[in-house]
Amino acid sequence: QVNLVESGGGSAQAGGSLRLPCVASVDTDSSYCMAWFRQAPGQEREGVAGIVSDGSIHYADSVKGRFSISEENAENTLYLQMNNLQPEDTAVYYCAADFWCVWGLEYNYWGQGTQVTVSS
Repeated sequence: QVNLVESGGGSAQAGGSLRLPCVASVDTDSSYCMAWFRQAPGQEREGVAGIVSDGSIHYADSVKGRFSISEENAENTLYLQMNNLQPEDTAVYYCAADFWCVWGLEYNYWGQGTQVTVSS
């Protein structure tokens, strides 16, 4: 079982930055992998960035060059650094995890989400 708690959401001006942390609590010694997703009003959920089981990192085309995903294993924390934010980045951002991750496939564990609002 994996419990995920996101924080760090809020409001920003276009061109600004935010950093989202996600703390994982895991009740097993098995390795796990994590990712960030987002869902804007009226739109489907989309993958933003993820570190998958083979160690590779993936980004959505819309955030490449602006967002960066990283992990601090000692703190069981995944980060999403978001720079040069744009109004179209406005969404609820979700942290997700699983014990085997392939980019583009579903994850089984989800956080409660944190709202990010970017104004122009």
